This record gives sequence, C-alpha cells and structure tokens, in this order.
Amino acid sequence: MTLTSGQVAKRAGVGVETLRFYEREGLLPEPARRASGYRQYPECTVERVEFIRRAQLLGFQLKDIKELLALRDDPGADRQDVRAKAVAKLADIDQRIRDLEAMREALTQLVATCHGSGPAGGCPIITAIAQTRDTVSDSV
Repeated sequence: MTLTSGQVAKRAGVGVETLRFYEREGLLPEPARRASGYRQYPECTVERVEFIRRAQLLGFQLKDIKELLALRDDPGADRQDVRAKAVAKLADIDQRIRDLEAMREALTQLVATCHGSGPAGGCPIITAIAQTRDTVSDSV
C-alpha cells in the first residue's frame, strides 16, 4: 500500500512542505510517482519521518540525522558508530548549557546594576552592552 504526501504528513504529524524539505535534504528517498505526478510513499515513510522528528527533538541537526539514518539502514553498521554520534551530541548540549549559564550569570549581574527607574539612555544595562565587546564577552 502506498500513501500520498498528505496521508504521510498527517500520520507523521508534519506538513507536506516538511516532507518535500526532507526529500530535498536527502533524508527521505524520492518517492515513486503516479501517472498523474502525485507522489506515492511506502508506509515505512511515516516511521522514518517520525524518527527524524524525534532525533530533532534530541538536538540532532539534519546532517547528523542523515548520518544516523544511514547507519540505521546499513546492516553492517556498528552500534559504536551510533553511540559516538550520541556522545558527541551530548557533549555539544553540555557546552551549550555552560554557555547559557554564563550568559545567565552575566545578565543577572547586569540586571542587578539597574534599579528600573529613570531614562533608558542612562540605564547601566544599556551602558554595559554599548561598551566594547570585551566588557560583555568577559562576563559571558
């Protein structure tokens, strides 16, 4: 049984344009077409789209997802390769958390310098942001 773009999109919880985007990015194989030109997807496409969406929710970029799909589809691929990709993503997430924590601390310090009344032009937050980039980046 084959499915139309609309059917796949509905079952996978995405838009039809998302399917076309995934095709252009090489995440979905180009489907067969009916004589009328309409795309015909195999049912397994729904599961593949769901896999892509779940991988995105875990923070994987499309390039990484394409590699994960290739590993999944390769009967000779080793779990270590998949694990290495997950470990690298985890390290990336940890770094982003550290960066966000540093930004939060810098912004918390800036907020503490402003009592919240008076003209915005003289606000210490505005002043600190307007100073050389080294001043703000040293805090972040």
